[in-house]
Amino acid sequence: MRAQFEIREDDLSGEQTRGLLALHLRGMHENSPPGSVFALDLSGLRVPEVIVWTAWLGNRVASVGALKMLTDGTAEVKSMRTHPDFLRTGAGSAILERIIAEACGRQVRCLSLETGRGPAFEPALALYRRRGFVNGGPFSSYTKSDFNQFLHLVLQPTDCS
Repeated sequence: MRAQFEIREDDLSGEQTRGLLALHLRGMHENSPPGSVFALDLSGLRVPEVIVWTAWLGNRVASVGALKMLTDGTAEVKSMRTHPDFLRTGAGSAILERIIAEACGRQVRCLSLETGRGPAFEPALALYRRRGFVNGGPFSSYTKSDFNQFLHLVLQPTDCS
């Protein structure tokens, strides 16, 4: 049975959220070639076009994720990370579903993300693919490299019900 997480919009002021985002940035830098990390720091997450959510179980942050609205009517998934204590509990899925619901509410037609390759990225890739994201080309200002890859979910009425 999956845990029931409380999803909250997050103002990034809490120590647990900041700690999880710091863990996320460290992991991205440890598992990516130089110049290949596009994860947002706190200042990048505090812009008007980004909304951040955290999944809570009791008084603990289990996962974090963000939606970045793009200028062409599409949006990007950013800063997805599950705390190591909550892996395989549904915390990442809970955040992803909240991001998709917000994108639907904003009438986004395509939700995209950029990520890396290698073992450290496989659990997240499996989550995205289970939810219907498929590999595709670069979007926004990204360019293709041997390391990065792009996934897209064209939002259908069934995603938005």
